[in-house]
Amino acid sequence: MIYLNGVWMPIEKAMVPVLDRGFIFGDGVYEVIPCYSGHPFRLREHLTRLQSSLDGVRIENPCSLERWIELVREMVAKNPWEDQGVYLQVTRGVAPRDHAFPKGVKPTVFMMSNPLTTPPQSQREHGVAAVTVADNRWLRCDIKSVSLLANCLLRQAAADHGAVESVLLREGFLTEGSASNIFAVKDGLIITPPKTNFILPGITYDVVIELARANRLPLEIRQVSEAEVRNADELWLTSSTKEVLPISTLDGKPVGHGENAGKPGPVAARMYQLYQDYKRRVMRSPVDVDA
Repeated sequence: MIYLNGVWMPIEKAMVPVLDRGFIFGDGVYEVIPCYSGHPFRLREHLTRLQSSLDGVRIENPCSLERWIELVREMVAKNPWEDQGVYLQVTRGVAPRDHAFPKGVKPTVFMMSNPLTTPPQSQREHGVAAVTVADNRWLRCDIKSVSLLANCLLRQAAADHGAVESVLLREGFLTEGSASNIFAVKDGLIITPPKTNFILPGITYDVVIELARANRLPLEIRQVSEAEVRNADELWLTSSTKEVLPISTLDGKPVGHGENAGKPGPVAARMYQLYQDYKRRVMRSPVDVDA
């Protein structure tokens, strides 16, 4: 079942007018909320990010926080999968085609859910390939916009080389992946870029930082140079669906040095285990922690 403008229906029945500005201009924002054992993961944080994206593109939030929470929980209950990824999208609405914002238009609200699948064991054990690509996106990457053509092109650059992700570089510094945040490790120190307008503020990024600090893993949040990326002992990508996934090769060359080159490193293994422990303790808890 999906939700469209106040109505629950099979996805085959859903229709949006061709003059919806999400279709014409990509004028809208979205969120993807992972749910484990029926429990939405950091639901309030996701909805806070949704509000930030709506504010960034000047769309009035069509629902209260309480209504969003109710809708997400209804979505989970109406679909059969234990673990789900709930997708919600808000566009500016339907109006005659004109670049300027129309007045008095009701936003379009769409929600759907799919089974949530995480990386297979082979990827976790062996790592994945990535490539570096110049970050040529717009200057408001902190807005989770449905205008994802640049991200699609950047991800396709990875796919063209048989890689899983593109590691993005802007003016000699790391930003993020095409659909993930990136962490590097050097001499046991975890480093990752700070949140700026060039980076989507990842919810999993936040959890990884919290877990690193709680377990006293050395961590610095600062600009990360291209040289540091290329000379890192470890690289990982993080996202709601990829969780914590090691990168074993970058541009066809092994990540790391010596006998561990091209293999997932010990810090990644430690963080992956901490993340799984967090899921078991919190996200799969019978207690509703997101109320």
